[in-house]
Amino acid sequence: MRIKIISTFLLMIFFLPQAFSWGQTGHRAIGEVASFYITKKTQKKIEALLGGESLAIASVWMDEVKSDDAYDHTHDWHWVEIPNGMTYAESKKNPDGDIIMTIERLVKELKAGNLDRKTEQEHLKMLLHLVGDIHQPCHVGNGEDQGSNKVWVKWFGKNSNLHKVWDSEMIDGKQLSYTELANAVNLTTKEQVKEWQQNPLDVWVQEAIALRPQIYDFNEDNNLRYEYAYKNWDTLQQQLLKAGVRLAGVLNDIYG
Repeated sequence: MRIKIISTFLLMIFFLPQAFSWGQTGHRAIGEVASFYITKKTQKKIEALLGGESLAIASVWMDEVKSDDAYDHTHDWHWVEIPNGMTYAESKKNPDGDIIMTIERLVKELKAGNLDRKTEQEHLKMLLHLVGDIHQPCHVGNGEDQGSNKVWVKWFGKNSNLHKVWDSEMIDGKQLSYTELANAVNLTTKEQVKEWQQNPLDVWVQEAIALRPQIYDFNEDNNLRYEYAYKNWDTLQQQLLKAGVRLAGVLNDIYG
């Protein structure tokens, strides 16, 4: 009986949903948006490299390999901590790497064009993911609460944390597929696309930092409900859209 109980418990753990940055829906929506803005030349090269796998599906690979010990060294690449009032240049650097230095390195090595196929595939999948992550404001943390992971809140009465609310819970509350979400956020102009794609990486980071007052603006009871979702949904949508548009710009620069 004890063995049966333990086995059942292990199965329950195995099938529990994992926590993903931006959530799978958010990341896939970003990949889908990017697919709207890449050139045909870029699309053709990426399809050949990924064997036809879409940007949307490939974008979550970096979260999926978190359970593989071979990728333990990549765990800190999903985020960066920049204390309030400081710039990235002034902040203490993580010796294991961070999202900013990793994006810069991936782009540089992909543009060099001398990677073997497996390495190039993994570099591309990481880039798809991390450009999404850096547009989730909590992934540019203030150095005090582990990117809002230690800000305990209730989401419609259920225990959660602020990071998870931004990663997935606001998105999941809309009950949209990633394609529906991508189409819903894809409202922009040619001028905005040009501007966003010309913005350097440090602008992306400063935008995330500038959103901190808004992210942490909620009642003392920490019970987040419709009001918080309503106040932040437009911002969340724009971050998804910017991520997709900018990702396309980076991919066109590499493969176009």
